[in-house]
Amino acid sequence: MPMIDSLCWLCQQPLVLVRHGICSVCLNLLPSLPKCCPRCGLPCSNMKHMKHQCWTCQHSPPAWQQLIAVSDYCLPIKHFITRLKFYGEDKYAPLLARLMLFAWLDARRARQLSPLFRLSRPDLLLTVPLHHTRHWRRGFNQNDMIAKKLTHWVNCRYTPEVLVRARSTAVQRTLSAELRRYNLQGAFACNGDVRGLHIALLDDIVTTGNTVEEISQLLLSHGAASVQVWCLCRTLKSHNK
Repeated sequence: MPMIDSLCWLCQQPLVLVRHGICSVCLNLLPSLPKCCPRCGLPCSNMKHMKHQCWTCQHSPPAWQQLIAVSDYCLPIKHFITRLKFYGEDKYAPLLARLMLFAWLDARRARQLSPLFRLSRPDLLLTVPLHHTRHWRRGFNQNDMIAKKLTHWVNCRYTPEVLVRARSTAVQRTLSAELRRYNLQGAFACNGDVRGLHIALLDDIVTTGNTVEEISQLLLSHGAASVQVWCLCRTLKSHNK
């Protein structure tokens, strides 16, 4: 009888490669995203292909240039993130990194014919930083654990100290959409030379997008050539959540 650690976390069938966490069947059955704008990552049902951005982005685009997401904020990805983020179960980090890699590769193939959204390999991978007090209380940054896998697979530089959290802020999920915008103003600082670099910014969950917007503006103001937002979950059910 196989040990529990060698079973797929979803279907409980034996795994050929234990480190993958879930089997290939369950991988293919993970919830797929609807047709989304390649710029903001939100659903856009009237888009025929990935060569154009949605109406909102045409008139009021976010600071970042592209967004790639693995899933809506739903099970089972939500469960994997929660177990890693709040319970420190680091066995989920390689799986989440692998899913993010697949999402980026899929987006790169889908957008390769678009002059506006052709995805380049980033020069630098960064993660949304924690304030040092929160990092001390939690003991780790879950995005950092995922990024260390991704930087090897994508073959780009990962220099987490480039971004720092300059001041402590209220937890975003506890605030209304309006207050979230003001909570992060001036919360981050750039401590490195990013001039001319194409940057991938990794976050676990993007809801209103205020966090990645604030950081993207900061990086571009310091001379970054472009910013791709990579996220495990893009909240789609409510844009104001």
